[in-house]
Amino acid sequence: MNRRKFLKQTGLATVTAVAAPYILPSGRLFAASGRRAAEHVVFVAFAGGVRQQESVLRRYVEDSQGEPYPGNIMYNILTGDAPIAKIVYGTGEGGATPIPSILSAPLESQGTLFAEVNAVSRGHFLGLNSLVQGTTVVTQGLKQRPINPTIFEYLRRHGGYKATDTWFVGNSIGGSLPLLNYSDHPDYGPQYAGNFFAPSVTFLGPGQDYLKNAQTYHPENELAPMQQMKAFLDQQFNADGSGGFDGGLNNTPDEQEAIKNFMKLMFEKVDAGTVNFPPITSSGDAVAVGFACEVITEFKPAFTFVNLSNVDNCHSNFSSYLSAMHRADHAVGHLWEHIQNTPGMAGNTTIILTPECGRNLEPNNILDENDWLSYDHSDENSLRIFSLMAGPNVPAGVQVGGEGNPIGMVTDSMMTVADILGVMPEVQAGGMVLPGTTSLFNHI
Repeated sequence: MNRRKFLKQTGLATVTAVAAPYILPSGRLFAASGRRAAEHVVFVAFAGGVRQQESVLRRYVEDSQGEPYPGNIMYNILTGDAPIAKIVYGTGEGGATPIPSILSAPLESQGTLFAEVNAVSRGHFLGLNSLVQGTTVVTQGLKQRPINPTIFEYLRRHGGYKATDTWFVGNSIGGSLPLLNYSDHPDYGPQYAGNFFAPSVTFLGPGQDYLKNAQTYHPENELAPMQQMKAFLDQQFNADGSGGFDGGLNNTPDEQEAIKNFMKLMFEKVDAGTVNFPPITSSGDAVAVGFACEVITEFKPAFTFVNLSNVDNCHSNFSSYLSAMHRADHAVGHLWEHIQNTPGMAGNTTIILTPECGRNLEPNNILDENDWLSYDHSDENSLRIFSLMAGPNVPAGVQVGGEGNPIGMVTDSMMTVADILGVMPEVQAGGMVLPGTTSLFNHI
């Protein structure tokens, strides 16, 4: 597409604005009053509605399809032997070749597993809100910003973290995903937002054509289009709230330059094939993790939220769901290994994994290519999830709770971030999280 045509297509420009990071001013109102158990937290929303039976209970197809084959297909995260038959979750024809483990010791043995945790929603939208807000608001509509403050806002307002210290790496711009980096709460809002970007769109989708190519504008014969684009972007990010994309999003010179250099580097790495992707990159989740690794290398954020959701294909294809879960585990193994090999992150980073919701106990009537039944998320089994954390001050090889003995809630994961990074007293004092929400450390 001609660049002049692109400038006329404001719809694509808006997509670019959503896909690119929101770069906000640094600043603080208060000093954090809580402890700080680690310098960095990486939170993985894992991974689009995960059924307890195939994940933490390690039952493979024994529980779901009536096949007598249990086993663990998430061996970077969990301990336990892999299935011995009916292998469909790996690579190659029919998925018959499992992906080798990356980590020498699973995260479960490195940290603490909360084996049975209560979710607060059976759906993705409210589930993701519970991860970023520490609560769910049933009156909140789809494609609407959170009503209560997010963890990004708590960290930035009360912890003094600047925008490039807090990142939301999305695996798409679908649904409400680009709206979860800050809330509509009058005491918080965009001035305390975290940076959001969707790398699969920014660097591999429309951004490849429009952001990357925009670097080659000729100052003599294309000065007017350059000025039009600048005026458009300035309008989008006016600090006085008058901008076209919710307003209130403005750039500090230092952060703007840092993001610009990062984006330029990413386009170069995409061209060279050197983005730090997991060894097996065949999903949007793997792409998101690869670019999250690049964000970690470049900015060493205090808080990085990585959204994974490819296992949501369980609605219509159970075999693909198993494959997506296996690949998400592979991607998480790559992410943790990268953290351990990144100066400034190694040894002082805590990782937290929590699904936003589970899956049904009983299947629907959709069969996949292996004649296996699929699963939705609407019953009580969908409220069963797990959490896991590893890192500094986290006891190793410990399990809390188990089947029939649920301990904790999904919202505890958000409060644990606040606890580790020193703002839990302020979050608790605000009274806007689900009653009973506490740090996972308080359950150990």
